[in-house]
Amino acid sequence: MPSSQSEIQQQITARIVEGLKNGVVAWRKPWRLDPNSGSPTNVISKRRYSGVNPLLLDIVAMDRGYSSRHWGTYQQWVSLGAQVQKRPHNVKPGQWGTSIVFYKQVKKKRLNDQGDEKTETFPVLRTFTVFNVEQVDGASVDHLRASTESDSSPLAPDYEPAQDAIEATGAEIRYGGDRAFYLPNYDYIQMPHRHQFDSLNEFYCTAFHELAHWSEHRLGWTGHSYATNELVAEITSCYAAAQLGIPVGEDMGNHTAYLASWLKALENDPKAIFKAASQASKATNFILSFSRNEQSQPDDLQEA
Repeated sequence: MPSSQSEIQQQITARIVEGLKNGVVAWRKPWRLDPNSGSPTNVISKRRYSGVNPLLLDIVAMDRGYSSRHWGTYQQWVSLGAQVQKRPHNVKPGQWGTSIVFYKQVKKKRLNDQGDEKTETFPVLRTFTVFNVEQVDGASVDHLRASTESDSSPLAPDYEPAQDAIEATGAEIRYGGDRAFYLPNYDYIQMPHRHQFDSLNEFYCTAFHELAHWSEHRLGWTGHSYATNELVAEITSCYAAAQLGIPVGEDMGNHTAYLASWLKALENDPKAIFKAASQASKATNFILSFSRNEQSQPDDLQEA
């Protein structure tokens, strides 16, 4: 019998909460400079997964040591001439594949108070099971695997796309002082100078965090708690950095104060992580749309 909407949300939230309690922050994954690593991507559509799905896939990838960003359903891998491996004996039944979700807009006709027929549209949560390329056999997909060779002199990240993305937003950013914040009443971001950060990675991640706050009223994201807004900004920063090739560390030292409030919010409301991750995807798309000449896409449909 298929799981209900609330059961699906509770199961997924429980996985993310368990990860946080164990020190696994789903949106902060280990950095690897490889063309087949990065944001989880569907092997057929080539689209990056959005909403809560990158969190779900990264939890599994970190737990099992997967390095490739390529995921697909059983049939998608078969269509590429590959075969999903049999479930290992040490993996429980039903846990070899990873369940992801998407919202499908469903139309339903009903009578209003006046007796007139009216069509309403509402989202229905569906699940799909996907597998990483590292769970798949077949020479036809070998080009999708991350390199297993260690590079003694790895390439340095290219920060120019991130710099271009920030400048393209047109957001007013003032530099100076020792704090980073967005001041909504005056609509500007305050940032310390780049040399004041321990690394350029932290500078750009902080900038995207503040740009997430800058995007809030522009995307109609209002009336939420401080902790929720910080969670959205944190996930947005990591999503944007991953898409632009900026390393994001696993260290949550600067966010320890938020972990307790995030855990409380997620445990009290199974829908909270869906809302936060969905808004983070929208904010990321919005922020990067200025440099990519794209329109921000709504996060109401995520293909498997």
